[in-house]
Amino acid sequence: MEYIPVLVLVISFIALLAIGTPVAWSITISSLLTMLVSISALPAFTTVSQRMATGLDSFALLAIPFFILSGQLMNKGGIAHRLIAFAKTLVGSLPGGLALINVIAAMLMGAIAGSAMASASAMGSILGPEMEKEGYSKQFGVAVNITSATTGLVIPPSNVLIVYSLASGGVSIAALFLAGYIPGILTGLFLMIVAAVWAKKKKYKVGKRSSLKEVFKTFIDALPSLFLLVVVIGGIVIGVFTATEASAIAVLYTLVLGILYKEISFKNLPQVLLDSAATTAIVMLLIGASMSMSWVMSYENIPQNISSVLLGISDNPIIILLIINLLLLFVGIFMDMTPAVLIFTPIFLPVVTKLGMDPVHFGIIMVLNLCIGLCTPPVGSVLFVGVGVANTTIQKVVKPLIPMFLAMIFALFLVTYFPQLTLWLPSLFDL
Repeated sequence: MEYIPVLVLVISFIALLAIGTPVAWSITISSLLTMLVSISALPAFTTVSQRMATGLDSFALLAIPFFILSGQLMNKGGIAHRLIAFAKTLVGSLPGGLALINVIAAMLMGAIAGSAMASASAMGSILGPEMEKEGYSKQFGVAVNITSATTGLVIPPSNVLIVYSLASGGVSIAALFLAGYIPGILTGLFLMIVAAVWAKKKKYKVGKRSSLKEVFKTFIDALPSLFLLVVVIGGIVIGVFTATEASAIAVLYTLVLGILYKEISFKNLPQVLLDSAATTAIVMLLIGASMSMSWVMSYENIPQNISSVLLGISDNPIIILLIINLLLLFVGIFMDMTPAVLIFTPIFLPVVTKLGMDPVHFGIIMVLNLCIGLCTPPVGSVLFVGVGVANTTIQKVVKPLIPMFLAMIFALFLVTYFPQLTLWLPSLFDL
């Protein structure tokens, strides 16, 4: 194994992050420095820039800006309020009712919007003050909000699953979308159990039980929003349209819904488009940079070498999956989800496929694993959104976050070692 390119890549990337260089530039510069070890300057610069451009030349990636726009429209379109009202009638009378409402509403919001940050922002601003008013500690409310927001990245539609499909060489997006349901719901259930136990221990107030009439009314109010899931996922699974076409339909559907709810007007639409464009630009820059690093690692035979090392340690799938999960948990602390998926999928996927693992199963494991990193410093984007919305500090939120992390890790290991939790739904549809 040639160690110099690996050392240059790893050391330069960590050093750049340590001095505060943005992640996309850290990835690009470290990729360039690695290429300079092997070839002269002009071809190195040309290759890295070309790989950034060609990495974005994919029809599947067109779904991402559309899903980002539909998420922005949902966030502004009054959908969060209706989902919270529906969740309140379902679990508001249970121990830790408002915390459970947060988890269920975040799962529904994430499933519709596909954005953890949009979910954390919406739930934090709406439910945060209400939880404080009912006597819940602010820190507990923030911890619940941050961790539950990530469930929407596993429950489809999910931009990250589309990115994994690209990085893996074309794993079926429809299969990945269906595979995400049970792991995402399972994670949400474990978070709800922890939240209920914590709330009971702290003797937080319990809400009144809702009548069947109230449940039905809030369900009818939320039904147009929930129907988007049927349109988008149903259309993809039965083959009416592709994921990219579904994302465009999602934009049209949410725009019409926001206008009908009178929450979105043509006056504030330009700002929504501008916010979506800014988010898309950041995501696409990360994807382009990550694709260049992925190619550089392949050129230097880094994935093959790491694969050989891992398989040399053990040929036991349980041990290898444990090592990969621990490595991904560590990676998630320091790297955002999109570049992590693009960079580490080509490294670990060949290893797990040699062990007989389904690529769809591994994709869900990877995304579920990296969701935990979104809730941890120093680069946990959802953590910073949740803390910022609640106007508190990370240090104060750490204590209630720990049991939530344990719930997420427990769900991760269940999904890792019981593949049918992931593969059962896709197998029903022969995907």
